[in-house]
Amino acid sequence: MKHHDFRAATVCLLGVALSLLAAEPGGDGVKVTQKNDRVTVEINGDLFTEFWFQGNQHPAKIKKKGSDEEVTQPTRKVYYWPITGPNGAIMTRAWPIVPDSKNEEHDHPHHRGFWFAHGLVNGVDFWAEDAKAGRIVHDRFIEVKSGKDEGIIKSACKWVAPDNKVVCTDERVLRVYNRPKNERLFDFEITLQAPNDRDTVLGDTKEGTLAMRIAESMRLSLGKNKPGKGRIVQNTGTEGDKTWGKPAEWCDYSGPVEGNTVGIAIFDHPKNPVHPTWWHVRDYGLFAANPFGVHDFEKKPPGTGNLTIPAGKSITFKYRLYLHEGDERQGKVAERYEAYVKAVK
Repeated sequence: MKHHDFRAATVCLLGVALSLLAAEPGGDGVKVTQKNDRVTVEINGDLFTEFWFQGNQHPAKIKKKGSDEEVTQPTRKVYYWPITGPNGAIMTRAWPIVPDSKNEEHDHPHHRGFWFAHGLVNGVDFWAEDAKAGRIVHDRFIEVKSGKDEGIIKSACKWVAPDNKVVCTDERVLRVYNRPKNERLFDFEITLQAPNDRDTVLGDTKEGTLAMRIAESMRLSLGKNKPGKGRIVQNTGTEGDKTWGKPAEWCDYSGPVEGNTVGIAIFDHPKNPVHPTWWHVRDYGLFAANPFGVHDFEKKPPGTGNLTIPAGKSITFKYRLYLHEGDERQGKVAERYEAYVKAVK
């Protein structure tokens, strides 16, 4: 190799190395801090989320139907809030955690940040939060761990019916990765365990399951005849409000937050018990993957989508959430999903 060719190659390689270093996340990594009522997750000093586990945190004040009288509705599940996206964008609705939040719809008080629940488990509604609903109760922490590359919250919950019987239990893992500020990446895994003495039936209903209530400014619709600036698209090419009730490997919901377009992609793990999942995704900001809603989504006979966990057995569901700049094209969501599939096979 000639001297000038060697020098040019060296400069080129040095440039590539510097660009890779610039792309690498720095700072202190993912710091996970357990407190009395929550677990805080920070990425290089910036808040990413908090896991609220103490029970009855942030009860919602809602108006009675047909009346201006307010009643207090308790919290009946654990949840993660806020979810902070690229460059500090808050990508979840504040209400009802912030009771006096402005410029937000105060609807669906059970839509809290990011959560996992279902509306029909052995006949019990764990999706809603009224007096007849079940409770998803934090039981214990299995692992709370910080790290340079990732942070982990592994915990266990009991799903308790109104008669105080335990319908099932779960072990859930939130794994948060250290990424550059222009994106956020985390995995959520949950194992549902049936009691030793009876089956657990995950019932066929649209009311579920892995869910997020996105920031109000990202909505596809802002109300009657008020289109929003949001965008919903699936890997199948289905877009907008037509994505509701459709099966797809991934779904992306993007829109503006404080003037910048950001997006949330949810990836359905290819080895989940039901894959591809259906999507309970709404123009008003609910974004949920629901593997059990075929009766509502496809007008099939009630119970068609039931999934039974035999007594003493368990099933596991896994998802990846990718928070990115721009819409699904700018965020290269399709490419990131393909990389995810290759990595987990």
